[in-house]
Amino acid sequence: MKGRVLAVCLGLGIILLTTSWTTNTAIAQTIVVDASPSHVVNTFSPVRSLGAAIDRLKTGTPDHLLTNPLLKEILNAGWQTVTYRQNTELMVEAWHWNSHGTWSDPEKQQGYFVGAAEPNEEMIRHSWAAPLPHRGFSRGDGNGWSRLTDSDLKSFWKSNPYLTKAFTGEDDSLHPQWVMIDLGSKVPVNAIRIAWAEPYAKHYLVQFWTGELEPFYDGTTKGSWQTFPLGTVTEGKGGIATQKLVSWMIPVRYLRIWMTESSNTCDSHGSADKRNCVGYAINELYVGALSADGQFNDYITHFPSRDQTVTWPSSVDPWHAASDIDESRGDQVGFDFFFTSGVTRGLPTMVPIAMLYSTPEDAANEIAYLYKRRYPISWIEMGEEADGQHMLPEDYGALYLQFAAAIHRLVPEAKLGGPSFEGTLEDVEVWPDVAGKVSWLGRFLDYLRAHGRLNDFTFFSFEHYPYQDKPTYSWADLYSEPEYVRHIVQVWKDNGLPPDIPFFMTEGNIGGGAGVSTVKGALWLADYVGSMMTAGAGATYYFHYMPSPGRWGGAYPLLLIDENYNVKGYPPQYMASQVITKEWAQPVDAPHKVFKASSEVTDDAGTVLVTAYAVERPDGRWSVMLVNRDQYNDHAVKVVFNGGIPGRHRHFSGPVDRITFGSNEYQWHPEGERGHADPDGPPAKSKISGGPDTSYSLPMASVTVLRGSLGEQ
Repeated sequence: MKGRVLAVCLGLGIILLTTSWTTNTAIAQTIVVDASPSHVVNTFSPVRSLGAAIDRLKTGTPDHLLTNPLLKEILNAGWQTVTYRQNTELMVEAWHWNSHGTWSDPEKQQGYFVGAAEPNEEMIRHSWAAPLPHRGFSRGDGNGWSRLTDSDLKSFWKSNPYLTKAFTGEDDSLHPQWVMIDLGSKVPVNAIRIAWAEPYAKHYLVQFWTGELEPFYDGTTKGSWQTFPLGTVTEGKGGIATQKLVSWMIPVRYLRIWMTESSNTCDSHGSADKRNCVGYAINELYVGALSADGQFNDYITHFPSRDQTVTWPSSVDPWHAASDIDESRGDQVGFDFFFTSGVTRGLPTMVPIAMLYSTPEDAANEIAYLYKRRYPISWIEMGEEADGQHMLPEDYGALYLQFAAAIHRLVPEAKLGGPSFEGTLEDVEVWPDVAGKVSWLGRFLDYLRAHGRLNDFTFFSFEHYPYQDKPTYSWADLYSEPEYVRHIVQVWKDNGLPPDIPFFMTEGNIGGGAGVSTVKGALWLADYVGSMMTAGAGATYYFHYMPSPGRWGGAYPLLLIDENYNVKGYPPQYMASQVITKEWAQPVDAPHKVFKASSEVTDDAGTVLVTAYAVERPDGRWSVMLVNRDQYNDHAVKVVFNGGIPGRHRHFSGPVDRITFGSNEYQWHPEGERGHADPDGPPAKSKISGGPDTSYSLPMASVTVLRGSLGEQ
């Protein structure tokens, strides 16, 4: 020990006096947690707020994963309530949550499918989805491709009919539909050729992007859409339209067709259903150079696979046929199997509806079905990752209002929310509206307010993957998590999220590499949950809750299981889950009071090494979770509780539980076919006699919970 620094307790808080066990310069460490009774920053019940997320599963696996003995091991991680994730929308598919239902064209078994709301004797054990035949996405989950550049003049992209005046009640110009083309690099362009299907655009603009970055994400506000000098069409006639855009050549990479008036003519599915006769449809796109002699040099790669030139659309028509259903693409667990398997513990569960590629009637019937089955439902998430699908907030809002009205006609008490933003660390921005506003959330809320329907929005949801785009991450990356959480929550508040609307982190994990070979994921998980609950979250949901047989690498698994579904190891996040849900929190449905922590525990570079999260539990004991993110050094702490009276403080008294999980309890060995952990937990447990002079050890790279009753100094 190089030295010990005594800190003086001033003001409010818990003060942790720590010793730096280093061989170099001693680091004075102080953590302050504001424990004044009037300064509670959040109150939560672990049973309702510390949950896990269950996604679409590989075909053939649910019957093994959601049954004992494996299910018992999964539940033993300690997560309580669950959220059922909606994956079919990420793959641009129509979800058949119930195989029983009706088609809009029953003779041909095609059109728009509505699942039956009435339960019958048959259990819904599995549910499947149909890839949409009129998609315009070249990217996204799965392996589907765009019909805009697939070389087939019989296929076509079509926009969502529910975004037209026939369903929104608003002029189509208020919900412009668009398709965007990425040429891969800047090339000289002066013309476009559009092979229109029915209905075609009568009024549209052809534009190019002025920025250097992709016009999404970081590039959204780093450029603007400029209409080509000859790119305005006010009297479109459909057919194959070749349009010269400029009398010279402009080097462009991204182009956009912005459509505001439809011909309202009917597509190839006929006039019997008005949904076939609204919106916009395109068979194929061509972009390039038009020579003086009228020859068109096309720069598009036309191919029915992801090798094609990339396109994105504003929306996709959910029309499909029974023959499109593909069971090999994954199993959205059937609702009856899901709710009777035991995975929900009988607790109120968050469920989704498909909204981006569905119909209001189908979504309403889904919720009615669940209520008729008397399954406990807490919240209903409206669609999945609309921002990741690049849907404009006003379009999402228009769908939201239609689907909300349909659901509430059948289930008035249903609590709806969303939009389940994909993992992001910054504001979700979109191309500016006429007022220059770019906040997706702000504009969505504005849309609800303008229509007098903010009361239909009862919660806000988002996902959190801080390193999803990084193949690896270092120990230094761990240090940013508390600030990431604080920042993004403040962003949502700054964008106008009403203070009375709860926010939920409905899916998240660290992302990046390393997986089971290090305890970094465990430390991150403790920091993330502690930070999110301190920031005021209504709930957080761990993801992936379901392990994958035989897959031990990549993203963090909760359990390591072999191809026969036998448990072969307990990864660091499994152990950390138990520490959080069973030791830090009391696993009962009762209020836990959270007190804010601030830290001056830094290294020479100013990096915070130890974070702390304090709760007052319903059993009357205090629990402090300490995350020692120092990879190489142990630390020792003293704990002092202040209650708001200067000069008066308390401390742990009597027996204090000390629970630790870290690098001393888990070591990965890469030898063998897959590697193994030894030791592989469990968390170390001990009791210490508390008192004003008691020092508590925090091993290097560890999560430690100190739990006990308080006494006066």
